[in-house]
Formats: sequence, C-alpha cells, structure tokens
Amino acid sequence: MFIDSVGRETCVKAQEGETLMAVAVRSGIDGIVAQCGGALACGTCHCYIEQPHFDRLPSPSEEEAMMIEFVMEPLPNSRLSCQILASSVVDGMRVIVPDSQQ
Repeated sequence: MFIDSVGRETCVKAQEGETLMAVAVRSGIDGIVAQCGGALACGTCHCYIEQPHFDRLPSPSEEEAMMIEFVMEPLPNSRLSCQILASSVVDGMRVIVPDSQQ
C-alpha cells in the first residue's frame, strides 16, 4: 500500500521480484518520479517504510545508503523504492511517499 503526502492510500499488487518503484510507476503513484529508472543514480523514488516491515527488509547497500543521504528530508526509515523487491516480506507493507523528491 502506498500512502501519498495527503494521506490518500492506494493498494497495489506486485509480481514477485518486481521493484516497488516499478510497481509505483505502473500504478500511477504520484510522488515516485523514478527519474533514473532504477539505476540507483538519483533519489527520486525515495520513500519511507513503516514498521514492522522496515526491519524485515535487507539493509540498504552502501550505494543506496549514500544516495539516501542526498534526498530531501531523509528519515531513519528512508529507502529507495528501486532497491526493494516484491516478495512475501513486503506483503501488507505501507510505503509513505514524501511531499517532494529531489
């Protein structure tokens, strides 16, 4: 489920192995710009992952962690949606889209 900056919730379906960024773009989620197409070259797919799912995800790679440092308003639960793959781990996950992307 994606939650936009005004609190509107959009439930989406993902295929196993699909990135959350691809799901968001395919589903028309406002705020996930995905400017680099998932190449880990920008932060425009930045999102916040709610608990308990945040702790269930693999830790971000060094490259992702470095990119998160440059997004607008990073928080401890910030992730790049291009780096999160759909799996049983993400079932029921709530993904909050920030007010703006860099």
